[in-house]
Amino acid sequence: MKETKEQKIVWQILKEMYAVSNPPADFDELVNSAEENKLGQRIIHYNDYEISQEDYNKIVERNLKGQRLTKLKKQAIKNSIALGCSPKFKKE
Repeated sequence: MKETKEQKIVWQILKEMYAVSNPPADFDELVNSAEENKLGQRIIHYNDYEISQEDYNKIVERNLKGQRLTKLKKQAIKNSIALGCSPKFKKE
């Protein structure tokens, strides 16, 4: 199955978030070494990683800027990141 433009953007955002998280991590390696649940989904322990809300927002906006996407698709990407396996926010 061919990866969509939106999926590539989500993947890039997650890679960048984990690279600047505390502790830093290689998202590709996390996915490749993750255990699978009964449904075949990879389990990423995202609560073990923290990112500042400022870094989170910068990464999302930088990756969406200049993309030829509708507002709806941009919002869908933001929702996927927020509800997916992004690192948790640091307590300020």
